[in-house]
Amino acid sequence: MKKVDPMRFDVIVIGGGAAGMMAAGTAAARGKRVLLFEKNDRLGEKLRISGGGRCNITNAEEDVKVLLKKYDEAEQFLYSAFSEFGVKDTFSFFESRNLPLVVEANKRAFPKSQSAADVVRIMAEYVAKGKVDVRLKTSARRIVGKDGKVEKVIASGGEYFADSYILSTGGVSHPETGSTGDGFAWLKELGHTVADPTPTIVPLKAKEKWLRDLSGTTLPAVKITFYVGKEKKFTKTGNILLAHFGLSGPLILNSAAQVADLLQEGTVTARIDLFPSLDIGALDKKLTEHFDTNKNKLLKNVVKEFTPSGTGDVLLTLVPTVDPEKKVHSITKEERRALVDMLKGLPVTIPGLMGLDRAVIADGGVPLTEMDMRTMRSKVCTNLFIIGDLLHINRPSGGYSLQLCWTEGYVAGMNC
Repeated sequence: MKKVDPMRFDVIVIGGGAAGMMAAGTAAARGKRVLLFEKNDRLGEKLRISGGGRCNITNAEEDVKVLLKKYDEAEQFLYSAFSEFGVKDTFSFFESRNLPLVVEANKRAFPKSQSAADVVRIMAEYVAKGKVDVRLKTSARRIVGKDGKVEKVIASGGEYFADSYILSTGGVSHPETGSTGDGFAWLKELGHTVADPTPTIVPLKAKEKWLRDLSGTTLPAVKITFYVGKEKKFTKTGNILLAHFGLSGPLILNSAAQVADLLQEGTVTARIDLFPSLDIGALDKKLTEHFDTNKNKLLKNVVKEFTPSGTGDVLLTLVPTVDPEKKVHSITKEERRALVDMLKGLPVTIPGLMGLDRAVIADGGVPLTEMDMRTMRSKVCTNLFIIGDLLHINRPSGGYSLQLCWTEGYVAGMNC
């Protein structure tokens, strides 16, 4: 019997996140002897917290042209990879492993169990089924290249060799999960260009104290309009999560890149409209009717019934000319109108974006012109495959990032 060299493999995968597990499992399913390095003490740390612990596993957009337009300039590079493993393949992969998916608003797909841990379990089982040699709490310290190829990986435990190497260490978002940018440094050493990472899907900072007082509150189905100076720039509608530092939630996260551009122009402010389906006149009429049926109650109690849950007392502080202890029948037309104006335009000042430590997604990484995206193979190192957040691809939140991981991991696993 041929003796197995414990330091030599067909494929070495560095990084046990979503893309890395898909690549390792797929390569192993082809009969390859695979070694997977993961610096954490378990696989899939970032995957466990994705989607607030629910895991937005993909976006269920069936039209591939519509889907790929979400990736901006990367669109033209992705058609081949998505023809090998696309959204339908993601559904089939998980549902065939007894993890049914459900589609929610904006075509965001989640496991029916609403548990990211279930997704990690399925992927870990996929890796285990292929008898992948998984080394947890093992950091790759250096990737050594020579003559346009990767020669070996130096890790705790020694020097390891393979025919193919797959790099899937993640970018720099959520550094607490182990994504600390190591891969970017290695790629530069190997001769790749690496665009500096910036947070692209990230909450917004805000100055106002009233936001801190309502931290953890969700404003449902509201409209937010952004301004530079007095000039209106853009408007979006959806749910906004208020936080002690400012604004968050999918609507805000997907506005961050545009806001970043506005910050280059000047001071950015925003107005939040709590009743976007009503104009000022219609809202004034609705509030008047509400007052008429509650005329003997205190204003502060009536406003609580009219505004999003838990917000009334704080919102009244935004209209200091109105006494919340007054009976409703004593409120003047001018005071009522001041309340309407407040409900149609909660003021927010945006001094900047939160940092990489709070980013859901950060761009940056290897430009796609240095990749053969049909195989995920590097054009700089012919036996190196690069996947996941190490590639410079902009995308919104809503399942688009994880779909990239499944697609790129599968394609790399099939072609390494």
